[in-house]
Amino acid sequence: MRHHNSVFHDVLKQVPWGVFERLVEEHAADKHVRRLSTKSQFIALLYGQLAGAVSLRETVEGLASHAARLYHVGARPAARSTLADANARRPSAVFGGLFAAILAQAQRGLRRKLGEAVYLIDSTGLRLRGAGSDWARFSAHACGAKLHVVYDADAERPIYAALTAARVNDITAAKAMPIEAGATYVFDLGYYDYGWWAGMAARGCRLVTRFKATTPLTVTAERALPEDATAILSDRIGLLPRRQAASRTNPFSDPVREVRVRIDTGRVLRILTNDLDAPAQEIAALYRRRWAIELFFRWVKQTLRIRHFLGLSENAVRIQVAVALIAFLILRLAQAAQTAVESPLAFARLVRVNLMHKRRIDRLTGHDPPAEPSNQMVLQWA
Repeated sequence: MRHHNSVFHDVLKQVPWGVFERLVEEHAADKHVRRLSTKSQFIALLYGQLAGAVSLRETVEGLASHAARLYHVGARPAARSTLADANARRPSAVFGGLFAAILAQAQRGLRRKLGEAVYLIDSTGLRLRGAGSDWARFSAHACGAKLHVVYDADAERPIYAALTAARVNDITAAKAMPIEAGATYVFDLGYYDYGWWAGMAARGCRLVTRFKATTPLTVTAERALPEDATAILSDRIGLLPRRQAASRTNPFSDPVREVRVRIDTGRVLRILTNDLDAPAQEIAALYRRRWAIELFFRWVKQTLRIRHFLGLSENAVRIQVAVALIAFLILRLAQAAQTAVESPLAFARLVRVNLMHKRRIDRLTGHDPPAEPSNQMVLQWA
């Protein structure tokens, strides 16, 4: 009988193990380790993410039930206390570095002209409570972290992620984000900072965001409204206030544009952009794409169960978030390597239920993958 590896084994092929080993050595992650290597720790956590485990106990018991097959993925079962200690003490930089490496691998196939990229910026809260979470406390009754993300709207994947305590303002985290010259950036009111906007505009970036209700616009020109776009109420060019605050001069003195749009609920949005030429419908559509990053946050929280934390120390939370993002990326890479399942959510669910089964990853549905077209067909349709 022909041998087939488990689905988990095939998914792990997307991990650049040479990079991982270099990171382990660079950060001395396995120094003085006797029981559980950093590789076994990572595979255990990744198994928990892909299997939908919501606790350390569920993770280690699931692994123990498949102990015979762990050998083939280069790991070994772990005791709950040992895994908990590893999450608390192993350097989270190993997992953050691996996420960056897989992200670079995923981005390698994207070659776009300058100005074509559309990036969405936002953050999502992660609630924490219990012993060890004091690093993330910001009031007597509230404790949590924030995941700050730059999301590629066309590639449907994050290109940058950072974790902070929830008390860190979004704009503070945004100032540490890498900015790609010429790209379009779409974000909401949490990133209302004229100085940050000015820096992005100086690099040739197009900005799409919202006006605050209290921000006036000194109108210098009115643009004609498109006849076929009834949702667009006005399209005006003008200048922002000269001062950002009572004692600070506004560094963003370039003309901006206000496109007022009525959305389905009847609410009117004042969309701000520094693009003075694009059709108003295009600006409105760009702002509407912010919904994609909300779907990404929901996907990570619900499908990868990132709402349930296996440890509450800052190091443990950083490791778990990094492994969840790695799980997202390698699922997307594994899905791209097959043609049987088109939906990312359906693919993730099929991987979950078949995770330790010996089955080809392109036959998760139980059917043969679609046949590749013959050369003759390619010539006919060329």
